This record gives sequence, C-alpha cells and structure tokens, in this order.
Amino acid sequence: MTEHFDLWGEQAHPPEDLPGQLEQLMHSCRKRGVDYADARFVLLRSEVYETKNGVVSRAAIDAQRGIGLRVLSGGNWGFAASPGSQIDDHSLIGRALDMASAASLTPSPTVPLRARSSETGTYRSPCTTDPRAVSPQKKIDHLLHADEAMAGVGKVLDRKGKLEFYYLDKWYVDTEGTETHQHITESGGGITALAVGEGDAQLRAYPALMGNARQAGWEFIQDMDLPGNAARTAGEAKALLTAPECPVGEFDVILVGSLLALQVHESCGHPSELDRVMGVEADVAGTSFLTPELLGSRRYGSPCVTLTADATVPGGLGTFGWDDEGTPAQRITLVDEGIHSGYLTSRQYVPEPAQGSGGHARCDTWARPPIVRMTNINLEPGSGSLDDLIADTRRGYLFEGERSWSIDDRRLNFAIGAQAGREIVDGRPGRLLKNPGYTGITPRVWGSCDAVTGPEERGVWGLTGCGKGAPMQNLHVGHAVSPARFRGLKVGVSS
Repeated sequence: MTEHFDLWGEQAHPPEDLPGQLEQLMHSCRKRGVDYADARFVLLRSEVYETKNGVVSRAAIDAQRGIGLRVLSGGNWGFAASPGSQIDDHSLIGRALDMASAASLTPSPTVPLRARSSETGTYRSPCTTDPRAVSPQKKIDHLLHADEAMAGVGKVLDRKGKLEFYYLDKWYVDTEGTETHQHITESGGGITALAVGEGDAQLRAYPALMGNARQAGWEFIQDMDLPGNAARTAGEAKALLTAPECPVGEFDVILVGSLLALQVHESCGHPSELDRVMGVEADVAGTSFLTPELLGSRRYGSPCVTLTADATVPGGLGTFGWDDEGTPAQRITLVDEGIHSGYLTSRQYVPEPAQGSGGHARCDTWARPPIVRMTNINLEPGSGSLDDLIADTRRGYLFEGERSWSIDDRRLNFAIGAQAGREIVDGRPGRLLKNPGYTGITPRVWGSCDAVTGPEERGVWGLTGCGKGAPMQNLHVGHAVSPARFRGLKVGVSS
C-alpha cells in the first residue's frame, strides 16, 4: 500500500455514516412532499505550489467539505448548503423550501425535468502514481530545478512555476433512486519566462500560459518535464525580443495546441451552453449567437469542422462518471461537419426536439447548485501530421501559445493574441515572429478552416479556471484538439 503524506488531518475525511445520512436526507425530503430533490456531499482537498525567481512564493494546502441540497417544489427550485460533516435534515430542507417559496413570487415558465433511469455506481479517474505519495519538498524541488534552468538564460528577468493537485470525492443521491460516488485526482502545472530588453518585453510559457492539467497522477507532471523544457522556453522568450513583428494582413495560419484549445473554448464551448442561449444565464461569458431556430441548418464552419462535447475523454478535466444531476457521462456532437447540431444541456434545459436528457449540469463546490457547463469540448481530428500540413502550406504562419483574448457578449467577434509565430515559406518553417494575433467572426473563422490534422497529433488541454454564474463558479474543463489550418485569417499585431 502506498504511503500518503497526510497534509489535511482528520477534518478532511467524510463521516463514516455518510451513506446513511444521505439516505435519511432523501427520506425526509419525500416526507416533506417535495416534487424532487438531489444532494451532493463534496470533499475537496488541494495542494498548490508556486515559485518566482528562485523563491517559493506560495505553498497552499486546503480542504473543504459540505453538502448542497436542491429541491423542486411547486415548480420552483430551492437550494441550501451547509459546511462540515453532519447533515441537519430539518435545517437544510427548510431553507431550501423557503428559497423555492421565494422563487414563486417571481413567475417564470416551469420546465419539467427530463426523465432518466436511476443510476448507482462508482467512478475513479486514472492515476498511476498518487501525488499524495510525493512529498511537498519533492514537488517544490521540481519547480526550483525548472527555475534554475530558466535563470541560466540572459535577459529573462521574471521566472514563474506552478504545480497544482486536486483530490475530489463526491457522493450524489436523489429522490429518484440514483446513488453515485466519484473520486477524481487532477495534476497540473506549468512555467513562464518573461524576457526584457531592446525596449520590449516578451513572454513564453510551457506547456501553456495557464499550464496544463489532467485527470492523472504524478506521472503527468513527470511526462510534462518542466525542468527539461525550461531552458528552451526561456530561450524562446529571449529570442522574441529581437524577432521581427508579425505582418498585418490576410494570411493562411496554422493554429496549434493550447491556442487552438482557447479558440474552441471561447467560440464554441460557451455559446453552446443552452441556458445562455435561452437568456437564463448571461454573467461573465455573455449570451450566444447559436439561437435554436436554426439548429440543424446553421452553417457554423467548414465541412472539416466537427466539434463534440465528450465527458468520456481519458484524462480530460471535463470527464466524469455522472454529472451533478446524476446523468451518465456522454458524448454529443455540437457541430457536425460544419453544421450546428447540438447544445450543452441539463435535465432542466433541453431543446426541442429533445436531445438526450442533459449530462452537462456541473457545480464547482458543495456550496453551489449545478448549472449548464462545459465538459470536454473537442475539435475532432482529420488526417495527416503537422509536418504534412506545414509542407502543404505555400506561404503562411504557424501561431502557438495564448497571450491575450477577448470576445463579444454573443460570442461572435473575437481577437486572440499569440505568444509566438513562425513564418512558413514554400512548405518550410522559417523566421520566428513576435506579437502575432488574429481577429474574426466565429462562423467566418471556422468556415475558413480547410484542414485538421489526424489523431496522432491530438493533445488534451485542461483549464482549471473557467468562470461562469453569479455567484461565480470556477470549473475545470478540457479540450482535445489537433492542429488546424485557417485560410485567409485576418492577422495583426497583438498587445
């Protein structure tokens, strides 16, 4: 048995009688005459380590546990939450029913829950080496070794590193008989190097600006090899100081890695959330241009663009056994060969004609009710390698690494800045270019995509800070993408 470093103490464990407490809670809800109820007991433990210029700037160990109860009464939702391990049925149910009663004072259309069968089971994410078996000192040393490698590169004046680990246990029950337990381990991190000189400052990050994360163990950190990529990352930041500016105009552009994942996130993931489409939720990420009257006929992109929401992608941060309404993980198509064909839904928000029974209801802690959220939003692969795609590009550019982004409140007009560009001339990579960026309108940009590389080029990217809702919920989501080419993209200098 692997020894764990117990960083959290006894308060970071579930009560031994938790199944019985949850069963009693549902029994009490039925006795109170609710139409429906579900509850999530969540135990979340985390470790975050950060370094800056050779010094440990943060070492945070945190644990939280509690329960959230959601009830449907008289066609209105009510929600109540409580920290700790003991479940007070009377208080929780009373507060949730009070909220449902208050909601009835503001009339709104009643949307029935889509039917589904009851579920029982356990989901455990893949993990070869439990990060809890790796000492905090070893994790910090991993970052300091990367920092030392970056420090050896001249003009790199700001160096940062980060590792983060999350251990989530979630028990779910509802009055329809569903009972599930999910145990998820996430590991992630990254490094950044800021070079200053020549009247300029340039940033390079590895593997992405906000790092990368996976449902995996310490093995994922070892595979990323931050120390082994640190000198190269810092060297690229330094080289960008004297690189020429990216030209302005309309050019063929190949987007790779986390930069392409960001475009998928902003221009497909958020506008596909059905609660935004229906005008129920508009905080942070705005509304959507993907209105339902053209579902199945709207041209979203070119025929080589197929986008999916897949909660079964191995290692994806949006992967699970069941969502936070007890609906099993599923894969649906959002864009089918360029045609808009689906939405992210919950049991409450499902378009007509009915498209499944949800599967995208998620919450970030026990203290928040589930809302429609992304799982893993993916650009499905085509064929061929990145080398093949470059060789097939007579003149153009390759952009990598996200640096800045903005998009309007309907997810139509957007601008994205990249960290670095590479000129392509006669099918061969050429000069390094600084401050590349591009702008466009979502359907036009995806409509210009004429090639997506094959599954052998596919990378899975994890984002641990996708914000939505009021109060804010920061959720972990994933994106699987293969490099893609876009013809005639509007290219300009980014700030």
